[in-house]
Amino acid sequence: MCGQLNDQVVAHAVTALARLARRRPDQVILAAGARAAAQLEARGRPVERTVQVPSSVAGIAAAVGEALHTIENWHIARGVEMVAIFNGRPVSGAWYRVHGTRLLPVDSEWIHGLKAKRWPSKLIPTFTMDPRALFRSLVREYLFVSLYRAFAESLAAENASRLASMQVAERNIEDRLRALTAESRQFRQTAITSELLDIIASFESLNGSRAGV
Repeated sequence: MCGQLNDQVVAHAVTALARLARRRPDQVILAAGARAAAQLEARGRPVERTVQVPSSVAGIAAAVGEALHTIENWHIARGVEMVAIFNGRPVSGAWYRVHGTRLLPVDSEWIHGLKAKRWPSKLIPTFTMDPRALFRSLVREYLFVSLYRAFAESLAAENASRLASMQVAERNIEDRLRALTAESRQFRQTAITSELLDIIASFESLNGSRAGV
């Protein structure tokens, strides 16, 4: 990601991880992008794995698949149960904010809230597969959608950050051009005034010489 957004996401993540360390001291980090990984390492946060930041929407699915595969391996090999993600989220126009989300464990209040909602149609969905296998599949889809959204939001926030930087640079250039234009006009006016004064002085001197003759 670009400079300012990258700095803000890393700073937010480091602060949040420090708070989480009080309850979960064993942490592993998956970074999106080499710049984020380097900054995390510089702040004393070792990075276990790095995925490439997609440059367009077409590359998001592959990045999500790689990140999801890493999370699953950590869950199996290391018993990782809690997963949090930090990313930039566009707000409006060229503005964005850094956002943190806990993906796992799944919020029980959210699940109970879904159970309490009324089903929107008269057709009640049925399933034939094992409920546990179905739940695992739904959680995996939930993770995929959440990670995809985070990558898409980060991509949009990065473009918003670049747009904001370009707008600031454009305003600075316009201000500088106005200042240079005013300065050029002032120099021109001074030069014209000086030339007119020289002409007048020469004319008066010439008239004085003729009068003396």
